[in-house]
Amino acid sequence: MATSTADLCDKYADSVQIADSIFTDFGGALDFFGPISTIKCFEDNSQVRKALETPGQGRVLVIDGGASDRCALVGDRMAHLAIDNDWAGLIIYGCVRDAAELADMPIAIKALNTNPRRSEKRDSGEQDVAVHFAGARFIPGTWVYGDLDGIIVADNELAL
Repeated sequence: MATSTADLCDKYADSVQIADSIFTDFGGALDFFGPISTIKCFEDNSQVRKALETPGQGRVLVIDGGASDRCALVGDRMAHLAIDNDWAGLIIYGCVRDAAELADMPIAIKALNTNPRRSEKRDSGEQDVAVHFAGARFIPGTWVYGDLDGIIVADNELAL
């Protein structure tokens, strides 16, 4: 990313949301930006897999896992799908697993924590609905930017 979230916040202070600083970086890439696509699920990553199996086209998948720390919603296999299908990054309001492998993968992943347990597979969840967590609202089609300084959300693409 040519411009940092800090620079974007300085330039667009009145028009961006800043997500609470509750996320840890797990992927090998540390910055990302793109249009938002969302999944809302709870301890079931079936819809996450379905989304990551489709062309990402540079989008960022924002996963509202209800902040559950009882299982992981993304691991190394899901991250491989994201890379292979051109997703720009993942934001997970929940946990990941396979953290050592994720650290070596060329994708940005922000999540709350780790848990070695895999999720359930009940085919539940919703795709491309507005979600709200970490003090920000993530609406499909709006834009998100992330780096080591944090995450910001904008109604449209910001000049980089």
